[in-house]
Amino acid sequence: MAPGRPQAKGGGAPMKQRRTQQRRDEILALATDVGLTNVDDLAERFGVTASTIRRDLATLSSDGRLARTYGGAISTSHLPEASLLQRRSEALDAKRSIVSWAAGQVERGESIFLDAGSTTALLARELTTRQTPATVTTSSLPVVSQLQSASALTVQCLGGRLRPLSGAFVGPLAEASLDRMSFDRAFISADGVTADRGLCEAELEQTRFKEIVARRTRSLYVLAHAAKLGHAPFDAWARLDLPWTLVTDEAAPESALDEFRAAGISVVVAPAVATA
Repeated sequence: MAPGRPQAKGGGAPMKQRRTQQRRDEILALATDVGLTNVDDLAERFGVTASTIRRDLATLSSDGRLARTYGGAISTSHLPEASLLQRRSEALDAKRSIVSWAAGQVERGESIFLDAGSTTALLARELTTRQTPATVTTSSLPVVSQLQSASALTVQCLGGRLRPLSGAFVGPLAEASLDRMSFDRAFISADGVTADRGLCEAELEQTRFKEIVARRTRSLYVLAHAAKLGHAPFDAWARLDLPWTLVTDEAAPESALDEFRAAGISVVVAPAVATA
């Protein structure tokens, strides 16, 4: 009997992993159906300790599938649109890596477009430090704020309806302005991005605006850190014609990147940058 014991113990590990994965899948399904999940309720439902549930929620949260709340978690599909202020400190190291690479693509004398978003606002700040002469067009007030003292840059801001959450101008006036412009490079953001559906946003006006920008640029870059890949928090989508380039960070799983490559999308994994 003794020789068989190590074999039984080894066979138990995969079984435990399957149970853990099944429990986490059920937790995600519950959060999607009812919105909010509670640690104590989940522990009682699955017959495990509260600390086990907290580990489950931490894993699902790090994967971008749930967002932690006090005492539990909520499905990301139930989250309202976050403000630019709320997003400014999210995945900061990843965003710094992305904007460092992106700023390095801008060449002297080019015309570029910077979309609204926390990552593009960081890119604007990076461009002011590099002082590469260029013309920058944007629909974002935070981007304009970053660029207003950059003597090497010519700045153009589009008008339209102001979205307070993002500090961006959208709508017919902004779209009409784009008809008179073209860009060497455009750097755009998204709330989520998938290989098959494109860019996910909170409003249809945002998706239409990004599609127009994409048609007016020679080189298009979508700046999205790892947590946004495969993420679909809203129902509005922008479809992008090839070619375009996804720029993400080193935390992006290779399996997710392979989906974009298989769809004919160029992928850049920006190397990490040293922080002070």
